Amino acid sequence: MLRKIRTAVAVAVIAILTFGFLDFTGIINDPWLQKIQFGPALLSLSTVTLVCLIAGTLIFGRIYCSVICPLGIFQDFFNWLSRKFDKKKKYGYKPEQPLLRWGVLAALIIAWLLGFTFLVGLVEPYSAYGRIADELFKPVYLFGNNILAAISEKMGSYSFFKVLISLKSVSALVVSLLTLLIIGHISYHHGRTWCNTICPVGTLLGFFSRFSLLRMRIDKDKCNHCLACQRKCKAFCIDSVDQKIDYSRCVDCFDCIDACRQKAISYGPVKCGKPARKDDSVDESKRQFLKSTLVLAALAPAALEAKVTGRKDTRVPMSPPGSLSHKNLLQHCTSCHLCVSKCPSHVLKPAGMEYGLGGIMQPVMKFDQGYCNYDCNLCSQICPAGAIKPLTVEEKHRTQPGRVVFNKDICVVNVNRTSCGACAEHCPVQAIHMVPFEGGLTIPDTNPELCVGCGGCEFICPVKAVHIEGNPVHLEAKAPEQETVIETTDFDFGF
Repeated sequence: MLRKIRTAVAVAVIAILTFGFLDFTGIINDPWLQKIQFGPALLSLSTVTLVCLIAGTLIFGRIYCSVICPLGIFQDFFNWLSRKFDKKKKYGYKPEQPLLRWGVLAALIIAWLLGFTFLVGLVEPYSAYGRIADELFKPVYLFGNNILAAISEKMGSYSFFKVLISLKSVSALVVSLLTLLIIGHISYHHGRTWCNTICPVGTLLGFFSRFSLLRMRIDKDKCNHCLACQRKCKAFCIDSVDQKIDYSRCVDCFDCIDACRQKAISYGPVKCGKPARKDDSVDESKRQFLKSTLVLAALAPAALEAKVTGRKDTRVPMSPPGSLSHKNLLQHCTSCHLCVSKCPSHVLKPAGMEYGLGGIMQPVMKFDQGYCNYDCNLCSQICPAGAIKPLTVEEKHRTQPGRVVFNKDICVVNVNRTSCGACAEHCPVQAIHMVPFEGGLTIPDTNPELCVGCGGCEFICPVKAVHIEGNPVHLEAKAPEQETVIETTDFDFGF
């Protein structure tokens, strides 16, 4: 019964989480499940969430990894799939690899302190699954929607509408595909090995689960050492011979309870303070695999992005409104791509090398497919990691993540002596206005201090004579009626 309840809850959680990334109609714009993920909560210093998750682990064990973590649930799917194809599949007990587990966690902490946040995002479970959902699942979902829209249109109904399917980033796509293949392969053949060797959240929660109040228990009087529970344990944490369980690796899947015909395994209170048995041996092949993966992950995305685009954008990148600064984004963003997936204007894209090596795959504003809606603040409302702070619409109107730059030499008015003015028409704050030119024509003139960096002018300009230059630290835009330059903001940027 416990296993069925756990499975039902896990399926519901991953379905809601996944739809949060796939949804393009705004049905789910308050993704509360994303905000209770351990990694984003830690980076955003969400004290209430962290206390609840740690307290839950101290009471129930690593139930988070089986019920709330989407990547953990996703691995269970591959494990279930492997059993469907191999009815005789068996696991076994393996000693813990503490040096590897804590070594990976220490390396990630050092990487974060040095500004290489993207390395943390590569293995942080929620963010890894978020990229898979956005880069791989969403295009398929949108393709299916477009097929339904075409069929519906032929039948005279407009219940569905076609949406744009585009490649956001080559590097993000490749990283997401590699993540799916690597984790899928490991979980298909080796169960929860990823959770118990590489995953930093698994390592942290594993420490607390050693002292959990409720744990799996082996009744030594009933146990006949048949090894049934050990063969079913995808976490490799049950030692049937010595009748011991490594609670730091147990993810409370309850598979062992159903497997035990002697009813020797149960889930209930255990005296606290007795940590699970440790084994200090280290699997050198896994350590070497980890080193190789991190090196390739660090070098491949930038190389792929440069090869595909064929050029390097020298402009200062523009981070989303509410991110406060490039530094704040670098310190908190795990590249989960929830904001990228939910952006209704398709303005947010995964970064290549715009922020440097440490900011690969973090959201950057680009205006090749649209511009930021003046009254939209969705990205600031849904970020679970505190990388994009909440902004009201009024606060967004006063925030300047970037400012307009005008190149008169390539403007069609100057070059072709023809009228245009599209940029001024699309500016919501009069940062661009037309002034008299030659022959009765008018040409754009800019006031960067009024600009809010929406990108409407850049998107609409046929020759890109105007573009938006990002502000490394966001400023406050001057209201049109103001006469003096405002050098400070109402927000505490702290940089």
